[in-house]
Amino acid sequence: MSLESLNEILNKINTIKITHKHKRRIRVDVKADSLTTLLELIKGQASFLHLSAITCVDWIEDNQFELVYHVWSYEENCLISAHTRIDRDDAKFVTVYDLYKPADFFERDIYEMYGVFFIGSPRMEKFILTEWFGMPPMRKDFDSEAYVQETFNWTEYNPDWLQELSDQGGGIAIKPEDIRLSGTLHNKATHREREKAKKEHVVGKGWKS
Repeated sequence: MSLESLNEILNKINTIKITHKHKRRIRVDVKADSLTTLLELIKGQASFLHLSAITCVDWIEDNQFELVYHVWSYEENCLISAHTRIDRDDAKFVTVYDLYKPADFFERDIYEMYGVFFIGSPRMEKFILTEWFGMPPMRKDFDSEAYVQETFNWTEYNPDWLQELSDQGGGIAIKPEDIRLSGTLHNKATHREREKAKKEHVVGKGWKS
């Protein structure tokens, strides 16, 4: 199939934006209500038969999720990445399981990690995080440090071997409580300070942290 023929098929979708990233990779941006129609077209008329992945991006500033469908054609030796956006507050989208069976796995993963519910998907139950009761952890408003503080009980870790190392002048160069994993302190300055401290502290005999 020529590039012109493929573009003709893609342009059957209104308001589509086509970007040729490479001779074997095409990006298309479509509205959410046109996504399934696009997939039906490229599968039925252009032999894009393999759904290699569905990915999700959390654009928290825009209050949107971006869903990206990566579809490969063995005949054309080409990948189309179809991008669409949905509302973050009402994170629901229609399943494409009827078109591509592997969508079952990808949709289930996105639901678990981002909270996007796929209407009509055969399995929306928990997959990996079977004992997880927090918000979906890949959302940008998920505070991993706060979750750990609220969920787990802290105990001091000081085994004999670490105490012996400390007695010899070694030990932990930077205490965990001195390093914050979220918020304004986790920036380039903090990173530079940690790297500087690593070089300055000697742990044990001949060991550097």
